Amino acid sequence: MNAPFSPPELSWTHRFAGLGPDFFTELPGTGLPDPHWVATSPDCAALLGLPADWWTRPGMLEAFSGNAPLPGMRPLATVYSGHQFGVWAGQLGDGRALLLGGVDGPNGHFELQLKGAGLTPYSRRGDGRAVLRSSIREFLCSEAMAALGIPTTRALAITGSTALKVQRERVETGAVVTRVAPSFLRFGHFEHFTHHGMEARTRELFDFFLRHHAPDCVDAPNPVTAALAQVAARTAELVAQWQAVGFMHGVMNTDNMSMLGLTIDYGPFGFMDGFDPGHVCNHSDHQGRYAFARQPQVAFWNLHALAQALLPLMPGVDTDAEAAGDELVESLEVYRERFGAALLGAMRAKLGLSAEVDERGEDGPLIDDWLRLLAAHRTDYTIAHRRLAGFDAALPLDAAAQAPIRDLFLDRDAFDAWAARYAARLKIEPADALATRARRMDAVNPAVVLRNHLAETAIQRAETGDFDETRRLLDVLRRPFDEPAQASDADFPPDWAQTLEVSCSS
Repeated sequence: MNAPFSPPELSWTHRFAGLGPDFFTELPGTGLPDPHWVATSPDCAALLGLPADWWTRPGMLEAFSGNAPLPGMRPLATVYSGHQFGVWAGQLGDGRALLLGGVDGPNGHFELQLKGAGLTPYSRRGDGRAVLRSSIREFLCSEAMAALGIPTTRALAITGSTALKVQRERVETGAVVTRVAPSFLRFGHFEHFTHHGMEARTRELFDFFLRHHAPDCVDAPNPVTAALAQVAARTAELVAQWQAVGFMHGVMNTDNMSMLGLTIDYGPFGFMDGFDPGHVCNHSDHQGRYAFARQPQVAFWNLHALAQALLPLMPGVDTDAEAAGDELVESLEVYRERFGAALLGAMRAKLGLSAEVDERGEDGPLIDDWLRLLAAHRTDYTIAHRRLAGFDAALPLDAAAQAPIRDLFLDRDAFDAWAARYAARLKIEPADALATRARRMDAVNPAVVLRNHLAETAIQRAETGDFDETRRLLDVLRRPFDEPAQASDADFPPDWAQTLEVSCSS
């Protein structure tokens, strides 16, 4: 048997391990018995500078199943705490994730992490495992979000094992996802040390964050407020993109919030079908805390929790804690400004509008009324925006060419009233041909998103040992703005999709 080796493209570094044992526990993975490949992402491999056939090389399957680390890997689980559903949850940590280390590739520094590789000291009552079902969902959505241009952790590969049985609501088979990100630092990492009175460690972690991920804040008059404002701005832009594409995270706990403004921890996520601002995609969220329309405010709440964790680092906190806290909170105001501007910009693009001609500020009300119209009719969010590209402001509203978008609304009068305003607005746009505007709109309004029923079909086949649908769907999601060859990928969800539920148990 050939000995494992690290491809020359991977030169391992261990930034986080340099922080010391208060921040993590070093341990090998438990791994998967008799593992097999489920799927790999060529785009993520290219991001790391890996050759297309990297996964065929000796030792790769065992290494990325958690069985036998490659030379240079140094598996460890990090400790953090956090607020879950708005309540302090105490110590958490990587209960089923192992950080293998970082690599410096052609596109920068990335850390690699195995999810589902067995028990760690932070597993609490869990088993340290991930099941095939949730692993496929995370793998596909990570790569789908990247293709949509939304900041996200990535997924390099999934391995599975029919021999490993894992108990959730039912007995399932185990799997491991290899996740990739410039950093997996979360708000909860900082909350942990401050809550436990380890302020020197909070400072050490903050300096680490500045050095590697916010170097432009190092020489700011107050690096703490500068860095917090940067995190707030990144978070605002991220959540604006979620709202614009109709994405619901499902479990926006502070331990699931990235310091880099990445979408992280894909669990009970969902993409909007019929538009409902109050929709709760997480079956475990009985109070609806993480409903779609609440995501922007929840993110702001989470940023306040992060600010509280950084308070001990503020200059003058020992003499005037209230003033120091006020200064931190003031630095979060960038969130409100950035979120509003980012969402308005994204929605303008989705409707084919340019900011330069909105002299009277009428685009905001026009967009708000469009969303109200979608909500009143529970109109399919993705399909409505895609079809809107074909709306022709030069034609009567009842013209046959308008039917694809107009027929989505039972109340034609309500649509026509809005569409008349939209047509008037389009007529003051620069004199682009309809086809030119349609191309611009199609470049920001996806034809395909990872709807629950698409993922479920892939999962059901994978659970029989057939991974072709998972791999086919990945190829479709890599090009979300192109009309798919299989028309059903971009069609309305089938009736049976209404009964699908996702929860935190994944």
